[in-house]
Amino acid sequence: MQVIITDFQSRQDEIRYIRDQVFVIEQQIPREEEFDDRDASCIHAVAYDSPGHPVGTGRLDTEKEGKIGRVAVLQSHRRRGFGRAVMQALERVALDRGLPRVWFHAQVSAVPFYSSLGYRVISDEFDEAGIPHVVMEKRWSSSEGAGQV
Repeated sequence: MQVIITDFQSRQDEIRYIRDQVFVIEQQIPREEEFDDRDASCIHAVAYDSPGHPVGTGRLDTEKEGKIGRVAVLQSHRRRGFGRAVMQALERVALDRGLPRVWFHAQVSAVPFYSSLGYRVISDEFDEAGIPHVVMEKRWSSSEGAGQV
């Protein structure tokens, strides 16, 4: 397993492939809702199970105070640590940039996964793209460093 931190332009074919498979095809989210103007300004993580074979992705929006989004792992590779690796890579970037927290809109079905990574729910349930979501966050303690994520 390898996770690469990148920009959208450099790996957009791989990022689009994963997000198309997970969000557009599997979850039937309209493509025009899935791909937005934030991709170009976000930091992206892409996970590989072997060289040239992307299986997971996510993004960090530092301009939105550490908002993580578009975390997706191909169905065939779930429950194998790829989602955890993507999240940890994005957390390290946030810490390195001095952000005090990361946060995101989590699908309610994924709350147990994110809770296992130390995130907590900080909102009531709401609808986004026809799917129930909540806001989750993780704040760093003052003693945490990038190596401790």
